[in-house]
Amino acid sequence: MLQIVLTDYQEPNRSLMNQIRFTVFCDEQGVDPALELDEFDEVSIHALAFVDGKPVATGRMQDDGHIGRIAVLKAYRGQNIGSAVMNALIDQAKKKGLDRVYLGSQLTAIPFYQKLGFAEYGDIFLDADIEHKHMELVF
Repeated sequence: MLQIVLTDYQEPNRSLMNQIRFTVFCDEQGVDPALELDEFDEVSIHALAFVDGKPVATGRMQDDGHIGRIAVLKAYRGQNIGSAVMNALIDQAKKKGLDRVYLGSQLTAIPFYQKLGFAEYGDIFLDADIEHKHMELVF
């Protein structure tokens, strides 16, 4: 059973979210661990996905609608869990009265975000030495 919890960046969820992010971004993708946590964690709303009580995915959104740090453990990809995390954050943005959400997508993840209705804009840029493209979803 899939459950999405919206939370702030406090324990016990903080450790669960960090473990997912470090597994996906640092262990799998080689991102420098010093780059993974930042000042935006404390001021963002976070989504944490559980499958049968196990934490398997996370993401965050800043007050201005900037979504980031979407991470799904490898064994749980392709099961629409990432979409559920995104939809929970998008719903929060709509409840806040925002007119759009936006993000920086790794090039390999662009099709995932396009399926959710996001459109690309701007030039390719590097974040943590990984090529990204800006994307947005306007309501």
